[in-house]
Amino acid sequence: MISLNRSSKTRPAVQRATTLEMVRLACPDAPQANRICESFGLAIVDSDGIRELHHSQLIDSADALKEGLAEKAMQIHMQRIVGSFVGSAYGAGQFYSRAVTEARDLTTKLSNDDRNEDLHGPVGFDSRAQRKREFAADMGLQAHVLRMAAEGAVSAYEDITGETWKPYERTGWAVAAPSIDQKAASLQMSAFD
Repeated sequence: MISLNRSSKTRPAVQRATTLEMVRLACPDAPQANRICESFGLAIVDSDGIRELHHSQLIDSADALKEGLAEKAMQIHMQRIVGSFVGSAYGAGQFYSRAVTEARDLTTKLSNDDRNEDLHGPVGFDSRAQRKREFAADMGLQAHVLRMAAEGAVSAYEDITGETWKPYERTGWAVAAPSIDQKAASLQMSAFD
């Protein structure tokens, strides 16, 4: 007879909330973004301007809402907005990291003298490795500007609420019991283990 009890190895993993520190580790800072721009001939972005623009936009938004929102409602609303900025920047940082890894792998393969594929692209075209490096540079710049937007949003949150922004984490909530369908699906999936 098959038991419907869930084993410890089939429990879903707890997802960590995304913090600004995680964004800072994943996304290029201003000096690195400038190096990327200079190395790949990209336009240098105004990092401080992006940060300040997002800071002031959230401050203006809070000012417009303050008559209609209670203090706690404002805090919850701003927490969600800032969380979306932080999450977006972190996602871009992860994508950038994968793009750099792919570019490094292809570039390293090209340094092998015994290899003759993709050493140079056809006349007038870049090699595949060059395209990957350029793509990684574009993704790095995008991750950087989203990091600056997130930093501006976090700074605005602190000015609006007087508190340091922390990602929302569910605590103390009861987890709903799995439905019969979920139990059956889990049981069926365990057959593949």
